[in-house]
Amino acid sequence: MRVIAYYLPQFHQIKENDEWWGQGFTEWDSVRCAKPLFSGHTQPRVPAQPLGYYNLMNPEVRLKQAKLAKEAGVEGFCYWHYWFKGKQLLEKPFLEVLETRQPNFPFCLAWANESWKAKEWSVKSGKNDKILIEQTYSDEDNEAHFNHLLSAFNDDRYIKIDNKPLFVIYKPFDIPDVKNMISKWNYLSVKSGFNGIFFVGHTLYSTQRLELLNLGFDAVNVVPLGDCRRNVRLLVKTFPQKIKYAIGKEPFVYKYKDIIDFFCQPYIKQINVFPTILPNWDHSPRSGINAMVIRDSNPELFAKMVRKVKETISHCKSNDKQVVFLKSWNEWGEGNYMEPDTLYGMGYINALKNVLNE
Repeated sequence: MRVIAYYLPQFHQIKENDEWWGQGFTEWDSVRCAKPLFSGHTQPRVPAQPLGYYNLMNPEVRLKQAKLAKEAGVEGFCYWHYWFKGKQLLEKPFLEVLETRQPNFPFCLAWANESWKAKEWSVKSGKNDKILIEQTYSDEDNEAHFNHLLSAFNDDRYIKIDNKPLFVIYKPFDIPDVKNMISKWNYLSVKSGFNGIFFVGHTLYSTQRLELLNLGFDAVNVVPLGDCRRNVRLLVKTFPQKIKYAIGKEPFVYKYKDIIDFFCQPYIKQINVFPTILPNWDHSPRSGINAMVIRDSNPELFAKMVRKVKETISHCKSNDKQVVFLKSWNEWGEGNYMEPDTLYGMGYINALKNVLNE
């Protein structure tokens, strides 16, 4: 099973975050300030050694992350990439990885193609729905975007399938003419010596698989949190919680054990579906009471999910297509991370390693 872990490059200072949230703001500010919103809610989450509250501009941190990921059995990182008509954000850690060639660890890119809204990045924004930076699209920008990424595609560490650089699009339906973009990039990549781009469409709903494939995507990464949220019968519902939920005083809360099967449905056997494994989910550090929270995850239950996904796809796909996305390596503000914390230490890393070695 080829495990590729999404990687958030948010943990360093940039001038835009200084302007929007205050001097020195990073994702750690939201993580530190998180509060429990209901009985049994584990917040704040605290990172443990050997990483702690790190700064991604420190190359030693990036080396340690890659070492831990490799130990866990992760094949490579999928770095979130932000591109706003030529303007980039949070790009410095990946550019240093590219320029210094360290860590010597495989990678690919995922375009987080959405406008940044204040309320989606920090609970401090309250109900402020201000757009901080807008995502736009144009034919001219398609080519400029490809040309910018060509040096990454040419790197021998870049993950490829059938000599096609793997590239994820977070919100594929937001691109007005995504078929045209796919065609354009495939043309440019063939001119550059590849067999095209291996486009992966990201979705929260398993029902959108066929639509994405019809748009020209080579594969679909289903992260079925949308499927889970549609099943309100799975909400944790004691009577007091029903009242709090109904009046907007408690977030969507699910139990991890109840959502495992959503990630292991038969459709993940399809050759062009790349499933997801999820250690946990808790968006409350960013969204507060408006969050979706999955509670009571632990390394043993995570191992159960990984094992079920592995068993489901192991005999129905060629080795190179047994791609599984790990969401995520370090999304601390969304509560989905593998890095050591003070609650379970190396527990999730060891759980993944053990199942992959079975």
